[in-house]
This record gives sequence, C-alpha cells and structure tokens, in this order.
Amino acid sequence: MKEQRYFYVPDAANTNELPEEEAKHAVRVLRLQPGDEIFLIDGVGSFHAAVVELVTNKKAFYGITRTIPQQRTWRGHIHLAIAPTKMIDRMEWMVEKAVEIGVDEISFLDTAFTERKVIRTDRLEKIAIAAMKQSRKAWLSKINPMMPFNKFIECEREGACCIAHCYDEMPRIDYFSFIQNEKMCNDFSSQSGSLLHGGDSSITILVGPEGDFSIEEVDKANQNGFTGVSLGSSRLRTETAGLAAVMMAHLARRL
Repeated sequence: MKEQRYFYVPDAANTNELPEEEAKHAVRVLRLQPGDEIFLIDGVGSFHAAVVELVTNKKAFYGITRTIPQQRTWRGHIHLAIAPTKMIDRMEWMVEKAVEIGVDEISFLDTAFTERKVIRTDRLEKIAIAAMKQSRKAWLSKINPMMPFNKFIECEREGACCIAHCYDEMPRIDYFSFIQNEKMCNDFSSQSGSLLHGGDSSITILVGPEGDFSIEEVDKANQNGFTGVSLGSSRLRTETAGLAAVMMAHLARRL
C-alpha cells in the first residue's frame, strides 16, 4: 500500500499551492512529481485528497479531487493552561504529545513560581502542526502566548474549570471523577456565577509550575469559579501533569 502523505494547508479549498515550508518538504525531501496523490489538512475539520499538478524548484501546485470532512472524536473544548518549565524542551515534548492525544487549546501561565518568563509560540506552533499531521488530526490545536495568571482566571470560560494543586489544606476533589460526572460539572458551573456556563462539555484545566501554584493563587482561582482538583496520589512533574490532565479530559469526553 502506497504511503499517504499529509500536508498542512490553511484554507486548502481556496488555493492551489502548498505553503513554502510544506512545498520545500514535498519537493526536496519527498521529491513529489506531477500525478502523485497527496492529502491536505486544513486545520479546521477537513482532509482534502489532491493530485500534484506542477512542481518547480521551490513550489508545488495541486488540484483537489475530493474533500473529506472529519468527525471530532471528543466532545466540548479541552483547554490546558500550564506554567512553562525552565527547560523548554519539556514543554515542547508535552505540546507534541498533547496534540497527538487531542487538545483544542494550550495556554501558558505566568504564575508566582514560574521560572520561564518567555516562550516562542512560533516554535510551539510548528511542533503542534507536525504532531497534528503525524496523528492524522483535522483540527489544529491553538497555541496561546504567555498570560499573567490573574488575567487568565478572570476571563469568561465555559464548562468545567479546574485548578490542579497539591495543598492538602485547600479543598480539592479527584479530577477524573469530577469531569466524568457532567451533572456534577454542570452543578458546579451553575453555582459559580457569571464566569461559567452550565451544560457545556468543555474543560479548562490549570497546571502549575514545579513549585505548584501559590496558596493565594489557588484561593483566587476558587473565587473565580475554578474547582480545586487532584490528578492522583503521585507527585508529577509539570509536563507530566499537563499531559495526564489532557489524557483524562480526552477519555472523559471521547465519543
């Protein structure tokens, strides 16, 4: 069976040329020729079968033969907000694996104990695109720039909003049990006021830095409608906790 080759082409149905980076890979690495079949991912829900029509030294042109709309494999919107680690390669690994599993959005938090204050979203977006193609997903995960913790929690969110922390003296419940029980999530949402909307399957989960969130941050998140949760009895590294949170959310909302 001939290998299927996938390329990310935003607005694929309304153009006929591969983006520069994708064309470079198609021409110089894969050495595609006119008549070769390729598949385009538009990042918003569809694959497009296409045929290479023209190749130059730096460009590749195609014609779409059919559009193949995809069905989502999970309900709601899964949003991970995480404090980046000092070693950025750990965050890059986590972004890659989270996209492969399935996540809609990843944000980065500047918290009281965050060690890294700058991230390159352009590099993380390239990693997300590569992971989307590798895992054959039709939707591109959104990568957001770093945001102050206080600003993030004050934004309006839908569905279940959780903050994972390790403080025994602060209220918390089991994260997976909580998000599996949509009635419980909706009840918490209804009690939380205008910041949350009940009846939505979406999940927002906050994961702190290696030193955890500060107690003050956990308290403020609680005041803004976030439910304190535990990711289990093991003490996890930041990137492991983020990936575990995405995996559990995906399992709880899979179709």
